[in-house]
Amino acid sequence: MIRSPRSPVFSVLAVAFATFCVVTTELLPVGLLSPVATGLRVSEGAAGLAVTLPGLVAAVAAPLLAVVAGRADRRTVLCTLTALLAAANLLSALAPSFAVLLLARVLVGVCIGGVWAIAAGLAVRLVPAASAGRATAVIFSGIAVASVLGVPAGTLMGELADWRAAFAVMGGLALVLTAALALALPPLPAEGPVRLAAVAALLGRARVRTGLLVVLALVTGHFAAYTYVRPALERVDGVGAGVISVLLLAYGGAGIAGNFAAGAASARGPRRTLLAIAVALAAVTLLLAPAGGSLAATGALLLAWGLAYGGVSVSTQNLLAAAAPEAREAVSALFVSVFNVAIALGALLGGRAVDAFAVEGALVLGGVLAALSAAVLALSGPRAGTARSTSESRRNADRPRATLKP
Repeated sequence: MIRSPRSPVFSVLAVAFATFCVVTTELLPVGLLSPVATGLRVSEGAAGLAVTLPGLVAAVAAPLLAVVAGRADRRTVLCTLTALLAAANLLSALAPSFAVLLLARVLVGVCIGGVWAIAAGLAVRLVPAASAGRATAVIFSGIAVASVLGVPAGTLMGELADWRAAFAVMGGLALVLTAALALALPPLPAEGPVRLAAVAALLGRARVRTGLLVVLALVTGHFAAYTYVRPALERVDGVGAGVISVLLLAYGGAGIAGNFAAGAASARGPRRTLLAIAVALAAVTLLLAPAGGSLAATGALLLAWGLAYGGVSVSTQNLLAAAAPEAREAVSALFVSVFNVAIALGALLGGRAVDAFAVEGALVLGGVLAALSAAVLALSGPRAGTARSTSESRRNADRPRATLKP
């Protein structure tokens, strides 16, 4: 492998580029469903499997890949996964049938699960401890940037050229990413082989279970509501497609700001930061239900929603990392798994709520689930992310390492 001087800054930026590429690839079909359905002669409902399938595969792949990777250098693993991501995108671009496209999207799901399981907790290995919180926020910013720039750009490319061109460009970017990771990352030897039993053993820790429950409730609630944000915005009198695009762009920009603000705050107090986020998300989504008559109120609430949700990924990762600091990769794999299950579950439950109670039902469901996550955090105790984290990790320091050894 080519060697070059490596800077922590470039290493972190390369990993952020990786999160941008996997999230953009995962969400790319959202804006291309109609042309994909037309081009491959399937219904739009069937074409939606290209969005759902990678998330479900990622949920299974994240813990399994953490185990399969064994003692392999994590730089090598990341480069292998991003090269596979490039191949999957190029296969999507060339797919002669919908079955081949779904096969490519299964490979995308494997890449998503593997990349996130490693990247989510990687900042502490790339920068000094004092900068780890900021570096984690930069890595997670790939999610927000993908939402603001990656997916809309792919959609535009599909409209101007062809849906296959959008996948081909993402394949090229993934090849560039592979080279960037190879050049920018230092050697990252495995901290210890991860066994499936060790991953499952983390579920025996109350603080890990609490963190995963918060992820499940909060992310499910968000996607139950956000999946139907466009119909929610269309309720406002005089709001057309142009205004909705501007509002969603502003939402994405607020999400980027929220990611960095929460990254700094959650590095100091993840539970406190996440509690504030959960309360804000509950209030915003519940208030959006009756706010449909006012553009100003709806716009303000949407910006607040973006600001709050932008901090969810980095804050929940920091909360779980504090719960199992000696098993970062294993707990990150669980985090990625639950997060992706929550995305699929949120879209499913939101759809049922819309069918039963119109779009307001999805907004209320999102608010209730966010409030539930806030209650879980409040009842978990004020020391969950601070002093008890240190003492508990010291008590468990030897035991988890023993379970990670062959």
